[in-house]
Order: sequence, then C-alpha cells, then structure tokens
Amino acid sequence: MTPTPPPAALPASLTALVRRLRHLEIRMRQAVEAQLQGNFGSVFRGNGLEFDDVRLYQYGDEVRSIDWAVSSKGHGTFVKTYREEREQQVLVALDVSASQRVGGRAGSPRKLDVGRDLAGVLALSAARQESALGLLAFSDQKELFLPPAKGLRAAYTLLQRLYGLVPNSTYTSVGAGIRQVLGLLRHRTLVVLISDFIDQNYERELAMLARRHDLVVVQLVAAQETAFPALGIVPLRDAETGLQRWVDTSAPSFQASLAAQAEARQLALRTLCRRLRVALLAVPTDEDFVPQLVGLFRQRR
Repeated sequence: MTPTPPPAALPASLTALVRRLRHLEIRMRQAVEAQLQGNFGSVFRGNGLEFDDVRLYQYGDEVRSIDWAVSSKGHGTFVKTYREEREQQVLVALDVSASQRVGGRAGSPRKLDVGRDLAGVLALSAARQESALGLLAFSDQKELFLPPAKGLRAAYTLLQRLYGLVPNSTYTSVGAGIRQVLGLLRHRTLVVLISDFIDQNYERELAMLARRHDLVVVQLVAAQETAFPALGIVPLRDAETGLQRWVDTSAPSFQASLAAQAEARQLALRTLCRRLRVALLAVPTDEDFVPQLVGLFRQRR
C-alpha cells in the first residue's frame, strides 16, 4: 500500500510532514486490519447509544427510561428511545502549554511534537474514513479551535494550523481546557484528550466530560520526568513560570523525589480513568506510539 500524495499546491514543508504522518497512519492501518481481521473503517464509530426520540409508554418498558419532562405536560407517559451510534464526530483536545515542550533523552521528540503527530495521524485517518475531526489546542486558555470537518482539505488545514501554532500562554490548566470542550460541543463526540496531566484540580471536569462524551485520555510522558540524568549541580528552569533554581541532580533524594512524583501522578490518573471507565494510553516520548494506537483501536473494536 502506498500513501496518497498530498496536493502539489501544499508548501514543501507541509508536504514532507503529510508524507511522514501518512507513513505512520498506513503502519497503523495495516496493523489494525492484520490483528483484527476486520475493516479499519469502524475505528471512529461510536461505542454507545444516543438519544433518538420519545414514544408512548408500553407495558414492560423500564421506569428509568421514562422522560419525565415530556410526560409532565399531561399528554401521556413517554419513554426515551435510543439508537446505536454508527459514526461520531471526533475532537482532538491537545495541551500546548510550555510543559509540553519538554523532550526525552538523546534528542527524542518533545511531548508537544508527539502530541501533534498523534493529532495529525488521527486527522489523516479520519479524512480517509469520511469522519469529521476537529481540534482544540489549549493552555490555560483557548489557543486554537477548528470545528470538526470532513475531507483531506480539512485535514491539511488542521495540520498547517497546528504545526504553525505559537501559543499565547505558557501556563497549563487541564480543567479549563475540558470546560472549553464542554462548551464547544453540542452533540456526543469522540474526544481524544492529549496532555502530560502535570496539573491539579481537573478531576471534576474530566468526570463531566466522560459522562457526556466518548472519551479517550492520552498521557504524554518524557523519560527525564521519571529518571533525570545525574548531571551534578545544574540550573533547572520551570518551563511555565520561567523560574530557575540550582539542583543537585545526582543527589539520591532528588532522584527519589522525582520518581515518586511521576509515579503518584500516573497512578492518580490511572485510578481516575478506571473509575470513570475511560480508556487511558500512557505514551512515552522516546517510544513508537503506533503500537499504542493499535491497542486503543483494538479496545474500541
């Protein structure tokens, strides 16, 4: 299988980007179809039910399906009916705050680079399946919003805007980003939330998002956030606040504290997602994310 070449009118830099992402997408597609013996086309389909209509109550209907708001109008007792979701629109919500600019070891990509590549591969995959995909890039404010749209032209526009984005704010607020998602979406949507989740007080918003939408959480993890190289006493700068302090990175206490913080953060997120019954992918920046996506799609299938 060979990738579909992007239009010749695209800038050379974007053309090279599309080719690279298309290669990743084809690897992912082939792996999914080989392992599942099925069509890749159901990846973006819904896995639940959505409200369809109301009808008069019939003997045997469950009481919990009664629409009390409609029934209270005095024209009879009505129950809600649902239909299976066959196709959902998709929204990638990507954290672009300064903490995302941290990279892995030995020149491996930054978290932001991996997050953008994930969004790009999903955009190209959705375009090939005629699924509508949009993007929200957020820090502690809305940095970029592209409503869900279908087709390769929309996907190329998304890539160009995303990879050219220079965020206005360096700060993180996952809770604020989720509130933006909730305010922007009017219909049930597959939301892919990508962040390092180095933040606090977003649990309530994540629970609301999981109730209203089909949610996938992707946590980006840089290797140096769990095991920093022992470089002796060096200056470390906070990517978001700009504050700098001197730290003995070789001290056992520093290494133990760093590892404990990372483990606690990941455990808290895993526990929360398990409680909310939400799919969670932890993606290290120095590893290939395609097998992770294949595992996600296997789970959704």
